[in-house]
Amino acid sequence: MWAPTSTLAPAPAATMPLGRMGNFAHGWLQTPLGPVSVIEEAGRIVALDWRASDRPPTPLEAEALSQLQAYFGGSLTAFDLELDFGAGLHERVRRAMAAIPFGETLTYGDISRAVEAPAQAVGQACGANPIPIIIPCHRVLGAKTLGGFSAKGGVETKVWLSRHEHAAGLLI
Repeated sequence: MWAPTSTLAPAPAATMPLGRMGNFAHGWLQTPLGPVSVIEEAGRIVALDWRASDRPPTPLEAEALSQLQAYFGGSLTAFDLELDFGAGLHERVRRAMAAIPFGETLTYGDISRAVEAPAQAVGQACGANPIPIIIPCHRVLGAKTLGGFSAKGGVETKVWLSRHEHAAGLLI
């Protein structure tokens, strides 16, 4: 299982053979960051969970796992899934995050201006994102810092994902 380190070595393009990354029959995927599963409700992905699942995936969950496998394998740069973006400010912030291209970043202030909300509220909405990686909250940085990352592994996971997307130049 992956554990954050303080060395922050660059992420390799593919850290595991694709054939060994997942266990789709049981609804989860082994990634370089540890096991992940996704949860569907009413035909939309509503959450990414940093644990293995013990139940068979729905067709949409299996597709999400397949796309995550391609993302970690280096062959997918944009997810194409039905997602639950939430409502109100959370929806506006999540849609803004989802629009950030692979390998690029925005600041909380950039999103704040785009959604016409205070940067602190944008940061809270980013931290409440239930579908990290797929809705790429790791692509949102502070003006002078990395900002936070509330998913498993914290900021070290954010750094790993940024390096995986070749956005590491922004981190040095």
